[in-house]
Amino acid sequence: MAKKEQTTALRPFGMRDKLGYAMGDMGCGFSFQLVATFMQLFYLQYIGIKPTPDYAVIIVISKLWDAVNDVLIGNLVDTKRIGKKSKYMPWILIGGVGLIFLTVMIFVPVTEFPYWGKYVWCLLSYCLWSVAYTMVNVPYGSLHSVISDVPEHRTALSTFRSIGASLPAVVIMIALPSIVYDESTNAAGEKVQTLKGATLLPVAIVLSLVALLVLWGTTRLVTERVKREDKGEKVTGIRAFFGAFKAFFTNRAMVGCTLATVASVALFNSTMSLNNMVFQYFFNDAKKIPLAMVGSYAPMILVMIFMGKLASRFGKKNFVAVSTLISSIGGMIFLLVPMQPDMTGMVLYIVALMFLNGGNCVFQIAVWAIVADCIEVSYRKTGKAEEGSLYALYSFFRKLSQGIGQAIVSLGLTAIGFVEGKNAVQPQGFGPKVKSLYMIILVVGSFITFLCMKFIYNIDKQTEQSFGEKIDANEEALALNEMLEG
Repeated sequence: MAKKEQTTALRPFGMRDKLGYAMGDMGCGFSFQLVATFMQLFYLQYIGIKPTPDYAVIIVISKLWDAVNDVLIGNLVDTKRIGKKSKYMPWILIGGVGLIFLTVMIFVPVTEFPYWGKYVWCLLSYCLWSVAYTMVNVPYGSLHSVISDVPEHRTALSTFRSIGASLPAVVIMIALPSIVYDESTNAAGEKVQTLKGATLLPVAIVLSLVALLVLWGTTRLVTERVKREDKGEKVTGIRAFFGAFKAFFTNRAMVGCTLATVASVALFNSTMSLNNMVFQYFFNDAKKIPLAMVGSYAPMILVMIFMGKLASRFGKKNFVAVSTLISSIGGMIFLLVPMQPDMTGMVLYIVALMFLNGGNCVFQIAVWAIVADCIEVSYRKTGKAEEGSLYALYSFFRKLSQGIGQAIVSLGLTAIGFVEGKNAVQPQGFGPKVKSLYMIILVVGSFITFLCMKFIYNIDKQTEQSFGEKIDANEEALALNEMLEG
């Protein structure tokens, strides 16, 4: 079992830890949400990159780069201690400084570059941004498992992390549409909603500075209480690289959680640009995009209120599986409901989003505690303190799923006839098609998440509760294996 420092030397777990941990994902979120929501729109609609194959290739290359980048940084976090008091905090601050410059770089309006120059700029800036984001996100995510090993504490941290992640999304979705969209006339003489790409540069500067400030807040408020010591041979270099893969893929719970995450991130988080297009081309009013926040965040608020009690009563596995199944069924029903591009149709659309996002909100709020449990399982089975490497691999698959989601969006838009470029004229019937495309993607994502959590992920309520118990070290591995296999 993980060793702890003397409790007399440490402050008890409390609200300070929860707020500090929430600030960490808030800092990551100001950069991530801006990139996830607007980078694809910026390069397709403003810069003029073709969605397929050009933009899709950029995403594939950047994710192949992440496959190496994430694991290397995870191993660095595990093996290179650059701070005296903390294994994680110095890396968070270094990465936070990098995020300022590289988030800004992504949104430099390179409209005067030749096409190949635009292409290289997009690829290079996104790959470098991924390095800085990993340098923040891997130590921050690993931090969860060492703040406390009590299941209720981990669920609370997961909930507060979700609150921290939600605030940047709310700010970006509510404040930015009125800033970055305008009404103009296209080549066919039609009034359309146009992305003002140049406005995203000052937005990126402001949000990046805010991100660094709140990341600094995390380093000042959070206390690390669980100290893990390697019981086996200390491994570095190429052996550590491949050893992390072995530990990851032999952990069934981690595999199940990761597959569910791929579905959730690829088909929910990374397809938000389609929601913008629904308002832009179906409802023809991009400035009403903030109304969609009701469909996304009303269920999240409800889940946050009851998450601790429901997860404790039913176990995170069962709570997530049931919720995502209900969302899948509700989403399929709403796909059959006729919607018109008027206010009544908009209300129906937002209600449909509430059903579709309900189960995903449960998973997104619980997932950080779930990942901490998966890391706990690995440590108790192997005796190796590899939280940085394991979380880095999990982070890689999260980022890979972002690429998968953006590639799906690009392929889907091509399939329904999207025309790239400023003031482009879209084909007749494009609005209803983009609405249906978005809702189908959300239904599929919800159902895949259900399958993964129900049939692959294997940490049940009994196993979760065992993490907070003090049992004999010689019996620990045997007891854990019996619970996971039983």
